[in-house]
Amino acid sequence: MASMPPSISASDGVSPSAPDPRNATTSKFFVWREFVWGAIAGAFGEGMMHPIDTLKTRIQSQAVISGSQSEKSILQMLRTVSASDGLRGFYRGVTPGLTGSLATGATYFGVIESTKKWIEEKNPNLGGHWSHFIAGAVGDTLGSIVYVPCEVVKQRMQVQGTKQSWSSSILQKNVSQKAGPQMYCYYTGMFQAGHSIWKQHGVKGLYAGYWSTLARDVPFAGLMVTFYEALKDLAEFGKRRLLPRSDLQVTNSFEGLILGGIAGGLSAYLTTPLDVIKTRLQVQGSISRYNGWSDALRTIWRTEGLKGMFKGSIPRVIWYIPASALTFMAVEFLRDHFNDKMDDNVHEVTGLSLDTKSKIQEPV
Repeated sequence: MASMPPSISASDGVSPSAPDPRNATTSKFFVWREFVWGAIAGAFGEGMMHPIDTLKTRIQSQAVISGSQSEKSILQMLRTVSASDGLRGFYRGVTPGLTGSLATGATYFGVIESTKKWIEEKNPNLGGHWSHFIAGAVGDTLGSIVYVPCEVVKQRMQVQGTKQSWSSSILQKNVSQKAGPQMYCYYTGMFQAGHSIWKQHGVKGLYAGYWSTLARDVPFAGLMVTFYEALKDLAEFGKRRLLPRSDLQVTNSFEGLILGGIAGGLSAYLTTPLDVIKTRLQVQGSISRYNGWSDALRTIWRTEGLKGMFKGSIPRVIWYIPASALTFMAVEFLRDHFNDKMDDNVHEVTGLSLDTKSKIQEPV
């Protein structure tokens, strides 16, 4: 998935039999660059598509917040948010969303290449698409340590909208009012929300739905990188087969934009039921409607059927196609435009050091 640093030949002035210090330095820089590029790309994709994510979260959480089984369509929810909260309502929770995406993007792209190579070396039978799936799952699992608390805060802020609309929804005698106390106080910002959840429910509150998040994100992350690599192989095969003599050159950024979008959309749709369960568990607050992941699965299936399991699938896919496309495009762009320059700078510095050393050792 990642472009490898340029190899160094014997003509560069370093003996091919001896370990090349420049390779070691470049490799070390390469790993850290993947973390940085992944973090930037992840935050970029989240920031661009956050309003769509807000619509998806509100659609999926209607049964918990309002107690109603009637589902608003995307256009109805769009009008509702716009009328009650305005543009600001679509960007509620964007700060914790960006924070979580920074962590997830960094670990996802930073861990994936080294994990894939380690798997292929230790277990050759797990090479190819299996190694892609496992590497993607491992990278996302590590990022979940930071991502899940940010997701809890983000989604609770998303369903609240503005303070005025949240207060009016409580006055409309929704499910939380009927059950007794208000679900939770209105959150004015990321840190106030995190502190409030910590104070009321401790670590368990911040990691609400953690296992359901992993149950969703591990297969999603694995499927996305597997689909992406498979689509890259398919595109290369198609070019060789259909355009064998063509000089058509497709940039890695454009390839990442198209193939990343397709991979993200497919993965998002297939994992929608897992996303519904995770969202319901994370927004239900102190009034527990579901007693854990398995209970949520049984209850949603019994009361809402297959339609309930795929609630929010359209905005989820609409969100992930451009978000994944922008993320993969950004990563490929950063690799293409900065990796080679940084490698050249490292080679110049190490080469200069080697030349200086050789001059000092010359006999007088």
